[in-house]
Amino acid sequence: MEVLFTSDALIALLTLTFLEIILGIDNIVFLSIVSGKLKAEDQPKARRIGLLLAMAFRIVLLFGITWVLSLQDILFHLDFGFFSAGVTGQSLIIFGGGLFLLYKSVTEIHHKLEGEEESEKGKASNTLAAAITQIALLNLVFSFDSILTAVGLISMKDPSQGGFGYEGALIIMILSIIISIVIMMIFAGPVSKFVNEHPTIQILGLSFLILIGVMLLAEGSHLAHFRFFGETEVHSIPKGYLYFSIFFSLFVEFLNLRMKKSKNPVKLHNNKILDEKLKDEDIMN
Repeated sequence: MEVLFTSDALIALLTLTFLEIILGIDNIVFLSIVSGKLKAEDQPKARRIGLLLAMAFRIVLLFGITWVLSLQDILFHLDFGFFSAGVTGQSLIIFGGGLFLLYKSVTEIHHKLEGEEESEKGKASNTLAAAITQIALLNLVFSFDSILTAVGLISMKDPSQGGFGYEGALIIMILSIIISIVIMMIFAGPVSKFVNEHPTIQILGLSFLILIGVMLLAEGSHLAHFRFFGETEVHSIPKGYLYFSIFFSLFVEFLNLRMKKSKNPVKLHNNKILDEKLKDEDIMN
């Protein structure tokens, strides 16, 4: 276990923690949108449960890493002449997650821009159980991406071969997941407050979720080896492009917010903030 106290292990832990936080941006945006539709007293609870579920899913999948890797094996083949594929378990999960995210994002945008204003009674109809179910389904998809990134970064080879060993690598990955989730729990409340207070940020956030949904569809198609007319294969979208577009769009929007501070913002439907706990100084809300 002394391998865990080396500089290489520390660098690996910090690097993986940073990557887990970056990969968790999708989670926080989705949490902000879904929890914002709940009653005031349920919003912090939904965020905490959602992030704890994310941590639990990731740790459980780490202990079942052999099963996770087996999902990369081809389950069945499809061949229709103009279209062929070798579908894997992993591709089905990721493709399904992309479809769910696209559906949820588009319906939420319609709800914000075209939907009727909800009454207090309507607000209560969005139950905590329904929100947690949606969060859990998407957490499962994001967890596969997170775990495969961790496995690809942290070597499980024997320390004599330059790795950390199975136990050492597992401890590093679990620690990085716990640290990243704790950091996200600290910032989830302020991020949710900021998103729900600014209509343009809400629409940007939902647009980002559409981008992420398209990325998951492309990744699922790539993992399933989708091929058209025997030659053209679907490739995944590099995540760097996605994150650059997100951060650049946010940077431009922050500039717009500063320039238009004195003007009245656009009012979206169902945009009233009812979570009074976000107004205090408790950063864990």
